Amino acid sequence: MKGVVLAGGSGSRLFPITRVTNKHLLPVYDKPMVYYPIQTLVNAGIREILLVTGGKNAGDFLRLLGNGKHFGLKHLNYTYQEGEGGIAEALGLAEDFAEGDTICVILGDNIIETNICSAVENFKKQERGGKILLKEVSDAERFGVAEIRENQVIGIEEKPHVPKSNHAVIGIYLYDPTVFEKIHRLKPSGRGELEITDVNNFYIEEGTLTCEKLHGWWTDAGTFESLLRANNLVAKTGANKMTETNDSAAVMSMEATR
Repeated sequence: MKGVVLAGGSGSRLFPITRVTNKHLLPVYDKPMVYYPIQTLVNAGIREILLVTGGKNAGDFLRLLGNGKHFGLKHLNYTYQEGEGGIAEALGLAEDFAEGDTICVILGDNIIETNICSAVENFKKQERGGKILLKEVSDAERFGVAEIRENQVIGIEEKPHVPKSNHAVIGIYLYDPTVFEKIHRLKPSGRGELEITDVNNFYIEEGTLTCEKLHGWWTDAGTFESLLRANNLVAKTGANKMTETNDSAAVMSMEATR
């Protein structure tokens, strides 16, 4: 399995601070935001990682991350998204990198307390399809919202005015190689973007989309309110404690795959 971190976009909801840098380079407590999703993939035993970025600050990622030595990686891959065509368009840039392998995709502003080792291992047991991670939230209208019936996802709506549930689809997705064929079939939404929700709904139509609920807290960091929440949660949990917990999980995951 390969990993993809999506760290493009203009960060317009964080203007004016994102006029001088990419939002994924902003600090969350004691580390740049992008460190957290990369570490999440590494903790799940994923060592081949592609970073998709864009905008005028793309070169700063290379200066910050280099070849990923800080994360114990031998190599870190990069690609560039021109414009703002949406999450699914950004993911489509990973097609050559994936080389027919399964992938774990994480949005660059998603931060979790624990790890995704269980979801990754369970997905490896699936013959085909995709898997999404869910978290119950009080402001579901901000996210893609999953409608659940008898523990099955029967539909996903993107930022609905009246959510059918409080199960937010967090920005971590696992896909089989057919995800790129599905992306090629997409048409731009009313926002003019290729929506990842439409990709997930293709899997639902096939009956191959599974889901798991994430344990521990989760937050994005794409607004001033959520960025503040992310800083407070990481500070309260303790960055060192998060690292120790995740390192232990990574060892367990790597041993399980031997």
